[in-house]
Amino acid sequence: MVHIRDVWVNWFEGEENGYNVCEFHEWRSDDRIEVLDQAILVWINRNLFDYIENQLLELPEDLLAYVHHQSYLRKNMSRIQLDYCFIATDGVRIIVIDTMGYKTPIRKSRLTPRQEQAVYEKLKQESIKRFSLEEAVEKEYHILSPHPHELKGLTRKERQLKQLLYMTLDQLYSTGTDAEVRYWYTEWCPQDYVRIQMLNREDAWTQLYAEIKDGWSKQHESLCEAMVKGQAFFEKLWELEQNERVK
Repeated sequence: MVHIRDVWVNWFEGEENGYNVCEFHEWRSDDRIEVLDQAILVWINRNLFDYIENQLLELPEDLLAYVHHQSYLRKNMSRIQLDYCFIATDGVRIIVIDTMGYKTPIRKSRLTPRQEQAVYEKLKQESIKRFSLEEAVEKEYHILSPHPHELKGLTRKERQLKQLLYMTLDQLYSTGTDAEVRYWYTEWCPQDYVRIQMLNREDAWTQLYAEIKDGWSKQHESLCEAMVKGQAFFEKLWELEQNERVK
């Protein structure tokens, strides 16, 4: 068994998409960083890496059995044994997993550059246990779990704001009236006012969704800010992100 020592982790809990498990350069000062006194390292194939990174499904039994009680959290002066915690790599990508005692990858983290280098060195020097998943598991994407292409190239802040905008759009689809849907499409594209007024509710919403999928801009941000107003839960998420910007 191969272990890595003194591993800094920044857990992202309950994330089913790897793009929400932030790389080290996107870690924030108010993120809660923990240190693993030691973490077991496993080598997995590409299919299994994709499965672990982008799903919240049960992990293979042989992998769970191998990593059981092999990693420890350092807390104050104590070492706390973790049930199923490990570092996984496919030789290129690296991710840290903690199941919190379950059989699914509940918490996920990236590594610091120094620890990433330690993993690559271990791959060259040590014989590391390998695990594989023979067939790829198809990932289903939707407005509340957008395709990575829709968030590619965005910063952590921009990704979170775009997903907030998607949440408001999803609610608009569920509860908005015909007039409300056309209103918000017009807010996005005021020069098309006349054309938009001729659209039915379904077409107006579908076209608005299609048009905001590409990238992130001031126009996206302005629409998001307008749509969250008056909705306490969404406003709170907006304010948290704006406060982070100030910091």
